[in-house]
Amino acid sequence: MTSVKKKHKARRGKALSLRKRLRKVSDRPRLSVCRSLTNISVQLIDDLAGKTLAAASSLEKDIKSGEKLNKTDVAKKVGTLLGERAKKAGVSKVAFDRGAYKYHGRIKALADGAREAGLEF
Repeated sequence: MTSVKKKHKARRGKALSLRKRLRKVSDRPRLSVCRSLTNISVQLIDDLAGKTLAAASSLEKDIKSGEKLNKTDVAKKVGTLLGERAKKAGVSKVAFDRGAYKYHGRIKALADGAREAGLEF
């Protein structure tokens, strides 16, 4: 197995391990984060019904328009936008699924923005 395949397998294992721990808090929707080198997106997923309740991304016009921001500030705006949409959907408590990403930098900024908008983790 090549080193790239090992790295991807380890990443999938970390993400699955985290989701397994989150299933214990099954009464809450899951706030799932997807991060790339340039963009970040987040979804609020109800695993029991299998539906997405709210979503936000750095590719949206609300985020892109206006002043030029660094990636951390964009992530915070995405978290705030998702928090507002979650409130409209009637959700206040969520389980934060960071995937295999470390809780640092853009992921932390996104979580802080969502908390400021009124979500509880």
